[in-house]
Amino acid sequence: QVHLVESGGGLVQAGDSLALSCAASGGTFSTYTMAWFRQAPGKGREFVAAIDTSGGVTYDSDSLKVRFAISRDNPKNTVSLQMTSLKPEDTAVYYCAADEHGGRYYRWAKEAYDYWGQGAQVTVSS
Repeated sequence: QVHLVESGGGLVQAGDSLALSCAASGGTFSTYTMAWFRQAPGKGREFVAAIDTSGGVTYDSDSLKVRFAISRDNPKNTVSLQMTSLKPEDTAVYYCAADEHGGRYYRWAKEAYDYWGQGAQVTVSS
């Protein structure tokens, strides 16, 4: 029902900023909790941030909270991730995800999300 396409990835240097966007088509975007996950080389997919239908946000940690900001634009059916002070350890494929059935799982749980984008590569060099 829902297709998600990430954009904005690329190669940056440590300390740089980068903004990711996720465009959703199909379904009713405004009713979905949206999230960003990432998968670093050699690691599993991990939660980054989520934003619910009311604009409430959840971040994986306080350290991420001060550097990353998730937002959504319902009229444009997009969710964004603003990243600053990027570190090499932020290097990962970043995935956009949509949960059309809220409340079943923790927001940080992969199984909460019904639709996933193909991912956007973010590479941070030192």
